[in-house]
Amino acid sequence: MAQRLRQSGDQIWSTGGYDTHARFVSILGAGVLEWLDVKPGERVLDLGCGDGALTEELVKQGANVVGIDSSSEFVASARRRGLDVHLMDGHGLEFNHEFDAVFSNAALHWMTDPGAVISGIARSLKPGGRFVAEFGGHGNVAAIVTALRAVAANRGGDTELAFPWFFPTCDEYTDLLAQSGFTVRQTALIPRPTALPTDMAGWLRTFREPFFAQFGHEAEAALHDVVDLLRPSLCDSSGNWTADYVRLRVDAVSEAASA
Repeated sequence: MAQRLRQSGDQIWSTGGYDTHARFVSILGAGVLEWLDVKPGERVLDLGCGDGALTEELVKQGANVVGIDSSSEFVASARRRGLDVHLMDGHGLEFNHEFDAVFSNAALHWMTDPGAVISGIARSLKPGGRFVAEFGGHGNVAAIVTALRAVAANRGGDTELAFPWFFPTCDEYTDLLAQSGFTVRQTALIPRPTALPTDMAGWLRTFREPFFAQFGHEAEAALHDVVDLLRPSLCDSSGNWTADYVRLRVDAVSEAASA
């Protein structure tokens, strides 16, 4: 079994578990890569690069890419691909006007101080550099969160552990970007019901293990409670599970030489 490490918000990442239960995350990133439309020779920062699957694709397209992630295990996995990846928290980016573009897929919703993240992105970009990202938007996994909260309330747990994310509307995120000197060229809030490669229990173990850890020896029973609540709405008659994803995609340009 791959070593499991605690990261921000006590979220636990395992490259083995992620590859089994959540590989669709990078596969579905093709659309945001099209918005980025990287040019050969451009210097790109991949913010929250995970195991480097999309970082590698950007390199294949001719970009000079630096990746960062807060997970030691993901960084090690990405480096095994031969990528230039560093352990760094997205809330404290350490770059100064050196990138033509900042790219991010399925990571920004884990960074719950978006003002700090956006300020760091602005500092990282050259004047006129662009920021293209996709992450969880308003309404993302709403049914799953509701089931988690219901089980926490029923079992006397902490309902706040059901929602460790930042899922903004297009208007909310546009306002935050404007505060750091960005002009937003396009945004989209995209409903994306997503078929799960395994089942809902696998998704829950991958993305919300800290929620279940609070129940100690009853963690598995709590997980089964959540699955049972979700079965009528997210599982079809053949036993196939779908997650109720909603993604926010954004394309913005930095106006100022410094931010």
